[in-house]
Amino acid sequence: RGRLAKTVSFMVDILTGIPSIVAALFIYALWVTTFNFQRVGIAVCLALTMLMIPTVVRSTEEMLKLVPNELREASYALGVPKWKTIMKIVIPTSFSGIVTGILLGLARVMGETAPLIILGPYTAVIATNLFDGLMPTLPTMIYQNYGETLEPSVDRVWGAALTLI
Repeated sequence: RGRLAKTVSFMVDILTGIPSIVAALFIYALWVTTFNFQRVGIAVCLALTMLMIPTVVRSTEEMLKLVPNELREASYALGVPKWKTIMKIVIPTSFSGIVTGILLGLARVMGETAPLIILGPYTAVIATNLFDGLMPTLPTMIYQNYGETLEPSVDRVWGAALTLI
């Protein structure tokens, strides 16, 4: 109900409508152009987090609203403090809905390709450090190998596309 809640709600509404390419370009402009950092895995994580936050926040907000007021009032009537009511009554009651929202947010970002292509430089080997070096991803592998006419490469591209879908 306060000023902070209205600001957060407004920002989440704005983030809800942002396409993945815009989020990737924003992080690219901030990370690479402004701060002169390299294109690395953590930049991809930032862009995907920016896309995931609205889904998680909205679903969590709705799940917390679905908890019956009678449960809260019964807890308050017994003299339980507000913070303890939230921790022991409200969150456990809405926990399954919150987890569902997190899984929906993860499902959304698992299918995104624009941040990976723009921010994730491709390599064929496994990356072990998000803060340094290249990283293997399916969209960038498809993008890199698409022009090759070798039979194993074409099969790999189609297999990666099927896996991504």
